[in-house]
Amino acid sequence: QVQLVESGGGLVQAGGSLRLSCAASGSIFSIRAMRWYRQAPGKQRVLVASSTSGGGTNYADSVKGRFTISRDNAENTVYLQMNSLKPEDTAVYYCNLIIVRTASDAERNYWGQGTQVTVSS
Repeated sequence: QVQLVESGGGLVQAGGSLRLSCAASGSIFSIRAMRWYRQAPGKQRVLVASSTSGGGTNYADSVKGRFTISRDNAENTVYLQMNSLKPEDTAVYYCNLIIVRTASDAERNYWGQGTQVTVSS
């Protein structure tokens, strides 16, 4: 069994910063990819940032230059550093990990519980 626990959301003024964390625990052989999504009220969930096991990263145009995804392989944790926050960044943020639980297992998709980020103007 694998569990993801998110933390770090909250209320911040425009221009401020937050760092989200997503810690994975349980039977983990390998984490193939790490992603952060967000979902604003009344809108679809969208991909914000992603990181592959090879270290490559990608960002949505709306957050490029402001958000940074990183990972601590030893702790099975992924982070999203969010700087220069804007009111339009307000959303529930979800981490999404593609995990292989054993050497012979298939890739499985896991989601965090979501954490609210609210940016006031």
